[in-house]
Amino acid sequence: MIEDAGPIRVVVVDDHPVVRAGLCAIISSQKDMVVFGEHSTAIDALRSFEKARPDVVLMDLRLPGLSGLEAIRTLNIVHGFTQVLVLTTYEGDEDIHQALQAGAAAYIIKGMSSDRLLQGIRRVYAGKTYMPPEVSQAVMDRSAGKLSPREQEVLTLIGQGKSNRAIAADLGISEGTVKCHVGVILSHFGVTDRTQAVLQALRRGYVRL
Repeated sequence: MIEDAGPIRVVVVDDHPVVRAGLCAIISSQKDMVVFGEHSTAIDALRSFEKARPDVVLMDLRLPGLSGLEAIRTLNIVHGFTQVLVLTTYEGDEDIHQALQAGAAAYIIKGMSSDRLLQGIRRVYAGKTYMPPEVSQAVMDRSAGKLSPREQEVLTLIGQGKSNRAIAADLGISEGTVKCHVGVILSHFGVTDRTQAVLQALRRGYVRL
């Protein structure tokens, strides 16, 4: 923190009032931080941002209407703002990857200690990134072997309950090619059937039902 720059101005965006109140209380208890605003939707947060720019935005990913992920992209692309700390219940490696790709500087799982939250805010304010060990491990695991865009498409359609024949028709490829993609997907998740693959994909944030 820059000397005499004043407290870190933090905006909290979470649609759960109790969670939001708890986060605001933690932030307000720190001498070097102040709650600059709190919002239950990403739309409200973006509108407020245009009027008064905070130092750090604390953002949940799953919000009503515009998602937190879309809001992060907007802050990054439109305003060049990347001082965003994601605080969410979603700990899948794909969720983490998408948030970081969108421009978030930190990713913390709800349930982690308040010390990690405060450390994350201070690091983001200082222009650094912050990922607890659990999050860093998920990022490394994903980088070690990620699905191709086509495999991701096939996985999404599997999650919708479609057969290989239906997937082939939807994507304009042969059924044999679909089977090859399915084999790669099963290997990626370390499972032996489509149901297990979908369950793993849901847990890790690759698909949503």
